[in-house]
Amino acid sequence: MSSFTRRTFLSASAGGLAASALAMRSVHAAPSAVAGPTVEDAFALRKAGKKIPVVFDTDIGGDIDDTWALLMLLNSPELDVKLVVSDYKNGTYRAKVLAKMLEVCGRTDIPVGIGLDKGDRGEDQADWVADYDLGKYPGRVYEDGADAIIQTIRQSKDPVTLIAVGPVPNLPEVLRRAPDVAEKARFVGMHGSVRKGYGGSEEISAEWNVRADPAALRAVFKARWEKTVTPLDTCGIVHLAGPRYARIHGCQTPGAKALMENYRVWTEAQEKRGNKMPDPAQRSSTLFDTVAAYLGYSEDLLEMETINLVVTDNGFTRIDDGGSPVRCAMAWKDLDAFEEHLTERIVRSG
Repeated sequence: MSSFTRRTFLSASAGGLAASALAMRSVHAAPSAVAGPTVEDAFALRKAGKKIPVVFDTDIGGDIDDTWALLMLLNSPELDVKLVVSDYKNGTYRAKVLAKMLEVCGRTDIPVGIGLDKGDRGEDQADWVADYDLGKYPGRVYEDGADAIIQTIRQSKDPVTLIAVGPVPNLPEVLRRAPDVAEKARFVGMHGSVRKGYGGSEEISAEWNVRADPAALRAVFKARWEKTVTPLDTCGIVHLAGPRYARIHGCQTPGAKALMENYRVWTEAQEKRGNKMPDPAQRSSTLFDTVAAYLGYSEDLLEMETINLVVTDNGFTRIDDGGSPVRCAMAWKDLDAFEEHLTERIVRSG
């Protein structure tokens, strides 16, 4: 099933602390060499009445679920989004999508970083930013997104949660330049396929975010920060339809309206290539990345398990005694409750 990537699945798709304490560990999990903050440290900020500082690293502008995740982060009062950074190819184009969404949502206080690849070739949301001038973004734009990540983490007084929802070539460069960031941040990602594949398949998959750059994720997994991911086992079955989706589709907040505009543009671009897509007036595509956004501030609705994983050269995340211990969201306690929570976050005015 290695040829069945996240992108082809999207094309074919029809459609806190207490939880951490109860997390299960796999039989073969080795002691973690975590040097920095843990999920307990991050969630303790909430108990103290503080917000969790977040850096968002994303390949937004390709699949639409990154845009859903961004709006969810902006509308989550538990979080303080300090920086958003484009990652993986065409970083300037992706930065435009980030900047325009932030501007629409009235959040130009958040800086935008451009990833290592400065390309500006438009992808599936290109029509939405066709006339957008990144140079006129009212907030700050960092040409060196990797350095922006480093400085944001170093300057934070509280533990930073780095949420990554795409291939991660930025992050090995961050770790190469500044190994100390692993002592000041924890990693949360949408990566991998552990026991289930796309659409809940019993056959594991070479998940797109891994397959696109296996070496980058391997470096992230080897770093001495705590690693938490939602693999396809949980994020690959999240959709919205019916009354919940109707609430979002009809919502008149600037963020929700921009999200729906992007979804229509994305769908049209997919269909021009002959891909059969869901009707954007009726239901969402698969919302993989929203689960990573949720893990930034809560694990209450998920079953967590620490599993030793290795990243293969062909993009699989396989269980292996010699692998890196990764906290994995392996099953839903209540998927219906999450989809209701997601709906409330999207229609909420940030």
